[in-house]
Amino acid sequence: MRHFLLALLLATSLTTGCGGAGETAVNGPKNEQGIPDKLRVGLIPNISPEQQRAKYEPFATFLERRLGVAVDLFVASDYAGVVAALAGGRIDLAYLGGLSYVQAQQQVQLTPLVTEVDHATDSPQYVSAVVVRADSPYQDLKKDIVAAGRSFAFGDVSSTSGSLYPRIMLTEAGATCSPRRVDECPPLRQVTFTGGHDATAQAVLSGQADAGGIELRILRRLEKEGKIPAGKLRVIAERRVQGYPWVMRAALGERARAALTEAFTSIEDPALLDLMRAKSYVTVTAADYDEVRRAAADLGLLTVKQ
Repeated sequence: MRHFLLALLLATSLTTGCGGAGETAVNGPKNEQGIPDKLRVGLIPNISPEQQRAKYEPFATFLERRLGVAVDLFVASDYAGVVAALAGGRIDLAYLGGLSYVQAQQQVQLTPLVTEVDHATDSPQYVSAVVVRADSPYQDLKKDIVAAGRSFAFGDVSSTSGSLYPRIMLTEAGATCSPRRVDECPPLRQVTFTGGHDATAQAVLSGQADAGGIELRILRRLEKEGKIPAGKLRVIAERRVQGYPWVMRAALGERARAALTEAFTSIEDPALLDLMRAKSYVTVTAADYDEVRRAAADLGLLTVKQ
């Protein structure tokens, strides 16, 4: 938690004290579409940063060919690091969760572009789930987890499906999650943050936590890859979530927005779409994340509490 707060405070200082870095990028060399000659792309680490960067190399190659510019991939060690990079003008385009998008929007003007159509839901929404060990007696979130005061694992504190929506489900089940202390959610006896969905799955599987919040499609991928034994974790609650937005710094302008949006919506390569967990891409607006914005404000996850 201390590292999260420091990263967000750093982002604020970069916005107010290092604006020159962002201005240099905005006013630097661009192609005829308004895209910087070196497009800097930020990715939230919903798996380990090294795996995330390697995974998106084919996408970087696609953008380079489509837009005619060099592409530099940036993966921070946590979600707050990507927000800090956006606020400091060190990246131009970013793949964020809904929560990290509305957090970043507090510090820098952003334009949401697109989100993926999810294979499982056939919509621009995906599923946040609460999971337990399959061999556990827990069946009901309210009775068996919240009322019984079990332990709970979140992913990154700024994860939409690994932190915000599990917190929403816990609150609806009777927990009193503090908007001032994200690690307090009575009557749960213990709340931990693992840093990622894969780590949350392992924490529940190993018994370090009785239940955990995770993005369901990431769990299914971990099972497919053999990193989590299939059938060893069981879903006891779930909610649909507006898809991860690709956003750009608004300062890049309308021509860049149109070019980047067209690049995403033109992707037809099945291998590339599969790699990016997308059936296709559709445009989104800031209003599509109003529910995330309201819930984040209510639960103390929108701004840093002093």
